Amino acid sequence: MKLRIHLILLRIFGAMPRRVRRILVRLGSPKYTVGAICIVQREDGQILLVKQSYGKRWGTPGGLAKRHELPQDAAVRETKEEVNLKIRLISEAVVVVEPIPHRVDVVYLAQAFEPAFIEQVRPSSPEIERAEWFNLSELPEMQIETVAALRALGRSGALDISAANLPN
Repeated sequence: MKLRIHLILLRIFGAMPRRVRRILVRLGSPKYTVGAICIVQREDGQILLVKQSYGKRWGTPGGLAKRHELPQDAAVRETKEEVNLKIRLISEAVVVVEPIPHRVDVVYLAQAFEPAFIEQVRPSSPEIERAEWFNLSELPEMQIETVAALRALGRSGALDISAANLPN
């Protein structure tokens, strides 16, 4: 009986105009925010972490993508806004989906576009208190999102995290 009702509902749905079907799907689907995260790595292997003014743990440059903004553009923009560093993305995007907070993070490995300016990295946004370089073997206490981003880049093969002291 359940199967029959299901099939009838699917036929009714299929007979609806495409625009109505799309609206119904959007109304019934969970809404997710899309963020872009950059793990910026120097030539010596150290990574850039930032301490936000509203948190206790270290994170990475990044933030929410604006409406209709590509994640890679958001990653570059956020890093420039937060630590005044021009970067180039050197890995393919890796996606981390967090169902409970309804968040999708698109993670990239990046390098400074102009390595000469890498030592001049400093906060350039009110939301960032500190910006520092860390060895993967000496990481501070990090945000959950940062740990997930590092693990995702490690699984993808873009970043060797074997020396990283990541929490379980």
